[in-house]
Amino acid sequence: MLKLRGATVTRWSSSLGRELRLLDGVDWDVAAGEHWVILGPNGAGKTTLMHLAGAMAQPSAGTVEVLGSTLGRIDIRTLRESIGFVDARLARSLRGNYTGVQTVMTGAFNTIILQARRLTPEHETRARELMGLVSALDLAERRFEDCSQGERQRLLLARALMAEPRLLLLDEPASGLDLPGREGLVAALVSLARDRPELPTVTVTHHLEEIAPSTTHALLLRGGRVLAAGPVAEVLTSERVSDCFGVPVEVSGRRGRWAAAVEHQPG
Repeated sequence: MLKLRGATVTRWSSSLGRELRLLDGVDWDVAAGEHWVILGPNGAGKTTLMHLAGAMAQPSAGTVEVLGSTLGRIDIRTLRESIGFVDARLARSLRGNYTGVQTVMTGAFNTIILQARRLTPEHETRARELMGLVSALDLAERRFEDCSQGERQRLLLARALMAEPRLLLLDEPASGLDLPGREGLVAALVSLARDRPELPTVTVTHHLEEIAPSTTHALLLRGGRVLAAGPVAEVLTSERVSDCFGVPVEVSGRRGRWAAAVEHQPG
């Protein structure tokens, strides 16, 4: 579903008077049914990598294949229709006076404005089914602006599924959520993995506690380079996570949930 070979992204910084390398020779493969998490410190290149995966940017060097198509050789507008994407900017763009079900239905045609004339009763039925999948059906008649941040994220997840995407990308979906909101989102991702087993997902986060137990693979990114990538239990070790974040970290995992604690030196 994703295949990156030597993917490099550079940008000229006028303030620094030099070229910045946001990604540096990234090799990465995502197969159908895999659920990836990307972790790394601020400035690691996580969002840049997601923009390549979401066909929202092209590499300066190397190749990026998304859903079997090579970026630069296809109309990316068509390609994006097969990709579900959730990030903080989307929540700020949607109209607050839409109800929950209307918010989800905007995803039918991947627009931020409800295409009422194009919608059918079948669209509403599907929207409600997806809201049930992510435990958001009770929000159907509530205005989006009246929902908590966690409730909004679950609605956006349902919205991203409306067009039946072949790839789902979530850029820091738990950012700013309290504990109940985070756990509600995690539960929604677990339900999604169970009911849509073929759909690959990629989630960016800073925190191991936000990783859903349905996650199968992990990628550690630092300075635009991949430090480790593979099965989640092999990647999320204390040594590797410490190298990634540049501080001594003790990583623990139990029943698919993960946690990290900084090892403070006495004195």
